[in-house]
Amino acid sequence: MGRARLARLHGIATSYAPSPGKSVQTADDTVVAVLAALGVDASTPHAVRTALAAYEDGAGRALLPRTVVARPDRPPDLTGPPEGTVLRVETEGGGTADLGAPDPAALTRLPLGIHVLEARTPGGRTARAPLIVAPDRVPAPPGRSHGFLVQLYSLLSRRSWGMGDLGDLADLAAWSGRALGTGFVQLNPLHAAVPGPPTDPSPYRPSSRRFPDPVHLRIEHIPEYADLAGTARLRADELAARAHALRSEVLEGGALIDRDAVWALKREALELLWAVPLSPGRRAAYCDFLAEQGQALEDHATWCAIAERHGPDWRGWPDGLRDPRSPGTARLRHRLLDRIDFHCRLAWLTDQQLAAAQRAARDAGMAIGLVHDLAVGVHPSGADTWAQQDAFAAGMSIGAPPDAFNARGQDWGLPPWRPDALAAAGYAPYRELLRGLLRHAGALRIDHVMGLFRLWWVPEGRPPTEGAYVRYDAEAMLSVLALEAQRAGAAVIGEDLGTVEPGVRDALAARGVLGTSVLWFERDYGGGERDAAPRAEAAEAAEAADGPGAARAPEVVPDGPGAAARILAPGEWRSGCLATVTTHDLPTTAARLTGADVALRERLGLLAGPPERERSRATYELAEWMGELVRRGLLPEGQGDEEAAVKAVHRFLLRTPARMVGVWLPDAVGDRRPQNLPGTWDEYPNWRLPIAGPDGRPHTLEELAASPRLHALMRELSDGYR
Repeated sequence: MGRARLARLHGIATSYAPSPGKSVQTADDTVVAVLAALGVDASTPHAVRTALAAYEDGAGRALLPRTVVARPDRPPDLTGPPEGTVLRVETEGGGTADLGAPDPAALTRLPLGIHVLEARTPGGRTARAPLIVAPDRVPAPPGRSHGFLVQLYSLLSRRSWGMGDLGDLADLAAWSGRALGTGFVQLNPLHAAVPGPPTDPSPYRPSSRRFPDPVHLRIEHIPEYADLAGTARLRADELAARAHALRSEVLEGGALIDRDAVWALKREALELLWAVPLSPGRRAAYCDFLAEQGQALEDHATWCAIAERHGPDWRGWPDGLRDPRSPGTARLRHRLLDRIDFHCRLAWLTDQQLAAAQRAARDAGMAIGLVHDLAVGVHPSGADTWAQQDAFAAGMSIGAPPDAFNARGQDWGLPPWRPDALAAAGYAPYRELLRGLLRHAGALRIDHVMGLFRLWWVPEGRPPTEGAYVRYDAEAMLSVLALEAQRAGAAVIGEDLGTVEPGVRDALAARGVLGTSVLWFERDYGGGERDAAPRAEAAEAAEAADGPGAARAPEVVPDGPGAAARILAPGEWRSGCLATVTTHDLPTTAARLTGADVALRERLGLLAGPPERERSRATYELAEWMGELVRRGLLPEGQGDEEAAVKAVHRFLLRTPARMVGVWLPDAVGDRRPQNLPGTWDEYPNWRLPIAGPDGRPHTLEELAASPRLHALMRELSDGYR
């Protein structure tokens, strides 16, 4: 009982529900391992008693919580200070406010921001804690809008160097905003990757979520490119010619996108550009960027510089370098100042081009512009875990518990943040992360948004079935999110597909966070929140071996009409969502319509059941949807026309009250191939495919802009808002 109580005090669940009506107890050794990752020894009965006593003497008697959170009409709980305690606030702007006796309501009337609260008792005890005063809600999207969803690397133009880049993004935004009336472009995470070769192509296992990857730079758009002269100019021209050949191999030769080959060319070009002196104005802007980003950027660039010498896994570096604050690291940092400056410069250049892309979107009339994507975690050997070791739980990774779709559970190989460390730091790592992502965004998508409430922790070396849920302070996490989003004037979209505990969607909606609704999954599964949408959030994890079958809702291979869950009518959809037909984790619409998705999974041995059964399931589901579209008058062209069916499912989305409607860009030209196929690693080229037409031939951005099929589909959406 003592260990269970200790677990509850530290937010560790001692049981979980893999399916409705079923409860599984968390193994004792799992509880011990998770508590150890939180710095609590619970290995013996004596250790448990000692830990409980320490908690009562520490957190149990604390004058203030580690972080105090207040918002309008929701005062914080300040039951710790004894009678006679007085409070004083140091505001973010440098002012002070003496509040006198503890009055939680008074804290809600302070200016929004990150302040410091001080408590002083009559006996002279004092305590200080960060005070977060946040708005109730994140900003709402400005009216209804539609836009594209795209994986940037897959969007090649005739100017990109073998993969889509920020120049292509700016061009896509400028063209689609002006010519098509789109309101946003939603992207994959552009986080910095762990360098290879080979580099993990997944955008969901980054080295750092705080800084973008310079592989996305458009080299020719860097102002210093025009100043290259002599041998540097000749070498730059040679690199550009090799980039042209690399691009041609992808667009015309059937080659896959080779991120490492692209980076090798760009890195050499960037070395040439780094040697070009900055103009006075550019130098001043760069210095401002360095001052603004501070220690976080210096740490990131230092990790990049050391990784050049000792490899990208800091856990294998010499002992003196594994601590970013050690004397050994300080000495090497001094010797590597030039390399650190190089990587700082790359971060600045990437930030500039992200800003230019957002300006292009807004100048084109987009009300939202860029929608950036926040991955759920970071690589265990990357820059963020090195720089913020105290904030991450060593020896743990996040994933998903066993459920009706995957009896083995999932281990995503991503270390979790420690909720206690976040609270002790006033959520600074989280705040800085959000602030960086929102610098040049009109909205932010949060992958696996349920992680703001709880995450499934898996002890290292154990199967994901032997994990445990660890709870985070959702009030604090959502308040920080609301504060940073309001400061940036950005909306927030939560990827809330999958098993969602009761109350989470309501809590997100109450704070103004939009959900994600995928057409094929919007069915009536009995009204329970946990079954409202299927699991689709973990497709990027190589460990998830069940493929798209694990991303489906509870379905029955029908024995007759009505055996499957009822399709929700458009009016039954929630308004607070981004509505889409498909996502990067799922089959394209053309693949579903033609059966190419089942054929692909059959070829790779990924079907959840016998091929005949899976084909029957897919055929029935498709027929059911086509019948629904015909009954609603959304398919006047009749069945059997693929392009008409793609239009029809998007017409359906327009009839819902969804605030945002997203079009998966490959759908607009009939691409049959998913960008990511869950359950595969080497078997399928995840994250390495250019956008292509029905025949598999890659389409450039220029061809997309001229595509009659794309324009016909997008007219449906623009007309739908008139």
